[in-house]
Amino acid sequence: MDYALELENVSKTYQKSGFTLEKITFSVPSGSIMGFVGENGAGKSTTIGCILNTLFKDSGTIKLFNREMKDEDVEIREKIGVVYDGDNFPGYFSAEQLGNIMREIYRKWDNNLFEKYLRDFGLNRKQKIKTYSKGMTMKLAIAAALSHHPDLLILDEATSGLDPVMRDEMLDVFLDFVGTENHSILLSSHITSDLEKIADYITFIHNGKIIMTEAKDELVYHYGIMRCSDKQFAALDKTDRIAWRKRDYQTDVLVSNRDKAIKKYQNVMIDHATIDEIMLLLIKGERE
Repeated sequence: MDYALELENVSKTYQKSGFTLEKITFSVPSGSIMGFVGENGAGKSTTIGCILNTLFKDSGTIKLFNREMKDEDVEIREKIGVVYDGDNFPGYFSAEQLGNIMREIYRKWDNNLFEKYLRDFGLNRKQKIKTYSKGMTMKLAIAAALSHHPDLLILDEATSGLDPVMRDEMLDVFLDFVGTENHSILLSSHITSDLEKIADYITFIHNGKIIMTEAKDELVYHYGIMRCSDKQFAALDKTDRIAWRKRDYQTDVLVSNRDKAIKKYQNVMIDHATIDEIMLLLIKGERE
């Protein structure tokens, strides 16, 4: 399998806070969307900083398009589009001025495509960025990221400032992007419903550690949550439970094969699991 992005045993420690990104390992197959989820402070942005060389990792290997990227590696940087959660550009520029600057930075900058995105997203090209709403600035950042024809998009909470209608439109834009040529996306998001719509794979991170990487369809269609009484929980085979959490009069148990569990535990209610429920059980629940 070909990969747009590969991380192997990537670690970084912040001495002052004591936070450690510990041996992060996952890969983004070419032509796919990887959802990257975890609570605030889990290490998503630190991981992205290490990928982009804006943070120096302590150890491990990161490959983009089968190569490690150095600071001077312009060729690889040209192939990456990035959108951060926050201010991506100085507010005193207009969108038109931003396009003129980007034309000088990226060899493949496509101003006609940029202008098309501005029209599609309803952004005034003459208006100062500082007068944009948060949603408008995010749409501008997405337009800029797409307009130099990257092969990989790295999006850090890129849909967080958008209303549900515009989020849905952006998800269609991302699907169109991966649907052409061999494009890939790493999408960090706390909005798990977005990932259920478009992601091919999901990687969960918690306290600086990867706790699971799985195909999205496997999670949504095959994983399940058992609703157990104390007696039912005590009778479970320990090898069947991935994570569990005590809640008032029942214990929720995450299992990887709902159909198999239904046959094995016929008197236990077993529901389909959402990405949100899986994340909560993995993060807040207990594990072997």
